[in-house]
Amino acid sequence: MTVPLETSVSESKATASRGGVFDVQKVRADFPILGREVNGRPLVYLDNAATAQKPAAVIDAIDSYYQTYNANIHRGVHRLSQLGTQAYEEARGKIQRYINASSTREVIFVRGTTEGINLVAGSWGRENLRAGDEVLVTHMEHHSNIVPWQMLCQQTGAVLKVVPIDDRGRLDLDQYEKLLSDRTRLVSVVHVSNVLGTINPVRRIIDSAHQVGAKVLVDGAQAVPHFSVDVQALGCDFYVFSGHKLFGPTGIGVLYGQEAILEAMPPYQGGGDMIKSVSFDKTLYNDLPYKFEAGTPHIVGTIGLGVAVDYLGALDAVAVARHEEDLLRYGTELLESIEGVRLIGTADEKASILNFVIEGVHAHDVGTILDHGGVAVRTGHHCCQPVMDRYDVPATARASLAFYNTRGELDVLAGAVREAIGVFRS
Repeated sequence: MTVPLETSVSESKATASRGGVFDVQKVRADFPILGREVNGRPLVYLDNAATAQKPAAVIDAIDSYYQTYNANIHRGVHRLSQLGTQAYEEARGKIQRYINASSTREVIFVRGTTEGINLVAGSWGRENLRAGDEVLVTHMEHHSNIVPWQMLCQQTGAVLKVVPIDDRGRLDLDQYEKLLSDRTRLVSVVHVSNVLGTINPVRRIIDSAHQVGAKVLVDGAQAVPHFSVDVQALGCDFYVFSGHKLFGPTGIGVLYGQEAILEAMPPYQGGGDMIKSVSFDKTLYNDLPYKFEAGTPHIVGTIGLGVAVDYLGALDAVAVARHEEDLLRYGTELLESIEGVRLIGTADEKASILNFVIEGVHAHDVGTILDHGGVAVRTGHHCCQPVMDRYDVPATARASLAFYNTRGELDVLAGAVREAIGVFRS
């Protein structure tokens, strides 16, 4: 049985990046939106940490599903349902291989990183945390990796503890080691900070946590778009990420969990497809991964995410990494050369985030002026208010990079920043 969407990824212009040479212009041609104008200027899209753009292969896959085999999956005996089920489960296999999970049973589809974290908090957390237990997070976490643990601690009597960061945006690992104790039940840490760009040494963090018997959840939303992740090599207990930051659709994400842990966890939601049998006396829950996938899932989102992973697999990962490293280095040099600009987050190990403030100018004003020039950046607290408090700023402007960005676009960014400074100084 052949699913209609198994199409043009292998024929995509992205294959031109193989062989160690990255042709960014050929790759850009795979992303239709990058050819548009904003305010009469060519779009310079530098908001990839908020959401990445989608290649034509993903857009075509979504269109193909709705036009040729839209149907609900699982249990359907008709042709369209069988095609949809096959495509949905094939996507699960692609994700399993992409993160090197040991089994598709360890790949749970959720709405995104936020729901994945809440699932772990609501299922594993309520089952395992008691009064006096401790949960460790870091000062650089996104709100979605703070609030669920605060809520859980309020419900269980557990205590939330925070690992500090230094002025450059690096974790204080000595303090982390001191905070770990036999009361620590869970460590939840971001792999790559969405504000600072810091790449945390998660393998060391995981190993230390396991020595005291704690579980570890890794928020990988900003990591998986930039480098390969091997969950078995990391040894994490849980790993979560969102599809829309990985060049796939919105509304779909992945929770990886070690099979033995997931087996012991109660369901997060009740409903269809997460059951084997139901009576008014007793319900028998379904096997993994379906125990955690109640109701009709985001079928087309899952299929689109699978195609996004196919697309990424057609790229030369080494060439892409070199290109992104060059962009980050070049962009850092440009912004540091502009008087009045201060970068927030300068760790040696960081991914494609250029987060900055301009002396005397609010970030929202900066973003508005940049938008007039066709430059899309994110302004505000980026769902990381504790980070803003740490650096004593109300908000920042964040330019976040992807492999389809260019040095020329960073030149446009720098020019727009200079224009913004000129406007407010005059």
